[in-house]
Amino acid sequence: MKKLVLVLLAILAITVILPVFANPQRDEAPSAASAGPASQAVSKEPLRIGIMPDADSLPFMLARDENYFTEAGIPVELVLFTSPTERDAAVQAGKIDGVISDILAAAFLAAGGFDTKITSYTDGRYGIVVSPASGIANLAGLKARKIGLSTNTIIQYTVDAQLSTAGVKASEYTPVAVAQMPLRLQMVLEGQLDAASLPEPLLTAASSQGAKLLSTTDTSGIDAGVMLFSKKVLDSRLADVRAFYAAYYKAAQEINANPDKYRNYLVEKAKFPETVKEAYHFVTYRRPGLPEDAQIEMALAWLHEKGLLSVELKPADLVDDRAIIGF
Repeated sequence: MKKLVLVLLAILAITVILPVFANPQRDEAPSAASAGPASQAVSKEPLRIGIMPDADSLPFMLARDENYFTEAGIPVELVLFTSPTERDAAVQAGKIDGVISDILAAAFLAAGGFDTKITSYTDGRYGIVVSPASGIANLAGLKARKIGLSTNTIIQYTVDAQLSTAGVKASEYTPVAVAQMPLRLQMVLEGQLDAASLPEPLLTAASSQGAKLLSTTDTSGIDAGVMLFSKKVLDSRLADVRAFYAAYYKAAQEINANPDKYRNYLVEKAKFPETVKEAYHFVTYRRPGLPEDAQIEMALAWLHEKGLLSVELKPADLVDDRAIIGF
């Protein structure tokens, strides 16, 4: 089964996220000292956290650079991956303790016997843009149109989920497999595709060059991105993980309070292209919490419909809330 999981995760790897990042009320994050008895970080070993250069990762980077992890008493090493293949291989080999991932990957890992758990949602962004010359005004207009994406991946899942909100079935559009996202961006801008699904910062790059943005996951209520930790780490280092979350949320609130302050940071640290620095619309980073059962069930149902998952899983099989109690 683990061999099958490696194959399925390799399929997901088509969604390589290239170097790619709202102002809610500010809530006080629980400090490492106030989040409860388990929050007293004691380990001297760093937590190794896998991140991608995208919107989800910005608060983690800021927490590192502003020494919030150090203040919380927990050493953290951020391990940057530019390929989901490398990231998932590191998870399976036990080389990282936690990782930014997605519900589909969490299901594949669980089905393959890898004891990882979803500990919270994350706040990234995928979206659908249409060609400047397409004349398409809304999601309903994508019926019978060609949409560039990577098939059987988180990208296609979010496309199907967004279209379903407009009553468009997965069978009512034509998916066009374009694995290389820069090429996908070029093809939609040139009108070779009616539409394309892209992550940030390519989503902003497309919009800034004339493509029309129809929908994003953060505005359509789709929680596909998640944080995963190994159960072994949660069992043995729960205090450290809780302190990690406290520092993360402190950084997230700083970004929420004044996102424009971090536009230079996007380019200098997060490695966004200079061209999207001013146009980028920051996501709103939420208080750490678990994705709703309905979100997980929807993703699992999609995997079964596609024939990508044969094992029966329930949300309870995938989640562990111990790290975020107190938030």
